[in-house]
Amino acid sequence: MKRLLLPVAALSILTLAGCANTAPYSGDVYRGSQAQTGQSVAYGTIVAVRPVQIQADSRTGNLLGGGGGAAIGGILGNQVGGGTGRQLATVAGALGGAVAGTAAEDRANRVSALEMEIRRDDGTDVIVVQRADRQFQAGQRVRLIGSGANMSVAPY
Repeated sequence: MKRLLLPVAALSILTLAGCANTAPYSGDVYRGSQAQTGQSVAYGTIVAVRPVQIQADSRTGNLLGGGGGAAIGGILGNQVGGGTGRQLATVAGALGGAVAGTAAEDRANRVSALEMEIRRDDGTDVIVVQRADRQFQAGQRVRLIGSGANMSVAPY
């Protein structure tokens, strides 16, 4: 029973590791520092849209994914063979599990997004990438809210 409990606990940790906060990548979510502040607004027309992905930062620096994967891999490797072979299988399992766990956490922290090229009414172009939680299409009029690193796109 104890052998079953540890892999279940490690899988639970890996599941939690994929819970990056991706809300800030949405055009509909404001950070606390943006509330009750003036935002500049420009208007424009979407010239092109393409689907992209945002790699959200892991709040744990991939420690949970890599550590949990190493634990599970080590446990599984320890089930193989005996003596020196078992030790080698444990080490190989831990290393492979760490790599797999890190990759799984990275995949879980990806967000579907849109890269939008927008021609402002003043004739300049700007690219904005934000979470794909709304439908945008070429030719659509939009509002550009904010400036620089804090710009989002909203329907007009």
